[in-house]
Amino acid sequence: MPQSLAKITVHLVFSTKYRNPLITDAIRPALHRYMAVVMQNVGCPPILINSVDDHIHILFYLGRTIAISDLVKEVKIASSRWIKTQGTEWLGFAWQGGYGAFSVSEHYVETVRAYIAGQKEHHSRNSFQDEMLSLLERHGVEYDERYVWD
Repeated sequence: MPQSLAKITVHLVFSTKYRNPLITDAIRPALHRYMAVVMQNVGCPPILINSVDDHIHILFYLGRTIAISDLVKEVKIASSRWIKTQGTEWLGFAWQGGYGAFSVSEHYVETVRAYIAGQKEHHSRNSFQDEMLSLLERHGVEYDERYVWD
C-alpha cells in the first residue's frame, strides 16, 4: 500500500504534581484551549479535553508520526510553561511525571466522551486515585502502586 493510514483514538489521563488542586475555574477553559492548539500543532487533534482541580482527561486521535510519549511530553512542557505565565498563583505549577493512555475502540468513543464530559459530577463521588486504578484494571494494565503516584 503506497499510503499510510491510521485512526487511533486514545484516552489520556494525568494529574498535577502531588495532585495539587491548581486547575481552577479561573484557568481551566484557557488551559484546555491552549492544550488543544499544542495537540493540533503536532497532528493529534483532540476530541475533548476536560479537567477537574487535580487532573485532566484528553480524548484525541493519535497522529501517524508521533509516539504517545512524545505527545505527552510536548503537551506537558508547553502547558506547564504557559500556565506559569498566567499569574503568580500558578508559578509552582507542575504535572506529575507519569500518565495513563488507553486505547478506545471507535464503537466506544461517544461513551468515553460522555465520561470525560461528566468529570465534575464523577469526582463528587470518586477520587482521582480510585478512578486511575479502575482505569488501569479495566484495561488490564499491570502496575505497581508504589510507582503510580507522584
